Amino acid sequence: MIVVDTNVLAYLLLPFEHSPRADALYRSDPDWAMPIFWRSDFRNVLAGYLRRKTLTFDEVVKVQSEAEALLVGNEHEVDSRRVLELVRDSDCTAYDCEFVAIAMHIGTKLVTMDKKLLRAFPKHTTALPAA
Repeated sequence: MIVVDTNVLAYLLLPFEHSPRADALYRSDPDWAMPIFWRSDFRNVLAGYLRRKTLTFDEVVKVQSEAEALLVGNEHEVDSRRVLELVRDSDCTAYDCEFVAIAMHIGTKLVTMDKKLLRAFPKHTTALPAA
């Protein structure tokens, strides 16, 4: 099991430059975990596609459903104190620290392309590997 951030999930389900890398990661480890708030974060990504008319309403609904199916049973509550400790000790947002807190709790790494997270938490993060 690995923790992925919202962007890695978006790379898997939507056409991005890094999509082949996310596909390869998913093939190597399809057991992905995320904090519960990922749904709102991902819907915000999809809202951009909808507003730019890159995807239709039916298409964004379908992608959201695919994402939810992919993460069934792997959505985690976070310990607020732990998140706030991570915020205190870094310059990362509370949202981003939720992903790190889950990775720490599960005993795995957060896969991300976020340079700030990679710098702040090198023991608990790893970059999305090359395809």
